[in-house]
Amino acid sequence: MTSMPLAEELLLLAYDDQTGKATGSRIGLDLGMAAAVLVDLALAGRIAYVDGFLKVLDATPTGEPIADLVLEKAAEAEPHTPAQWLQRMRHRLRTRVLEDLVARGIVQDVDETQMGVIHVHRYPTTDPAFEAEIRKRLADALTTGAICDERTAALATLLFSCRMEPALRLPQEETARAHDRLEQIASGAGFMAGGNMEDSIVRPSVALVVATLSKAIQAALGTPKPA
Repeated sequence: MTSMPLAEELLLLAYDDQTGKATGSRIGLDLGMAAAVLVDLALAGRIAYVDGFLKVLDATPTGEPIADLVLEKAAEAEPHTPAQWLQRMRHRLRTRVLEDLVARGIVQDVDETQMGVIHVHRYPTTDPAFEAEIRKRLADALTTGAICDERTAALATLLFSCRMEPALRLPQEETARAHDRLEQIASGAGFMAGGNMEDSIVRPSVALVVATLSKAIQAALGTPKPA
């Protein structure tokens, strides 16, 4: 199975398969998905954090429509900070990602009318194979202690930063341990400030996006309560 964009993976984890409704913080997911697009572009070598701004290193399309639209705009516009990009991207991103998933038959759009006039959309899963593969990768990363691949480490980092541990659907007594393991994975991959940055330009760039995401999440949701 081909890999999905990180923003799609986050969304599938956040939406209940049966009800088709989002769980957790709406703004947290929207910010996380915006950060995920930037992380994907950084991992693909298209953008990097330079002199306080995210700048385009390579404008070659990646083949992912949403990421390529952001890349095109970034190449044409004045450079923006990670914080500016998160706020610019988050407002309609969820709708666009859902439309793409519906078009590919991964979720369905159930349009319901409430009180005769209010349209409410739900997005239950129609092809569970994609989310099953995502959850297996995360379960392996959380339970085996082995070094996971780069994309799984990036997803773990985003889950940690967005406080999305409940989306893992673990028993309550395992949630705190999962939180610690997600942080270990993120730090070990060099995707968080203070981690192992190696000699790569990618990891510092991802770390700055993640740090910006964490600040935005804290501003929106407040300081997390102790586990």
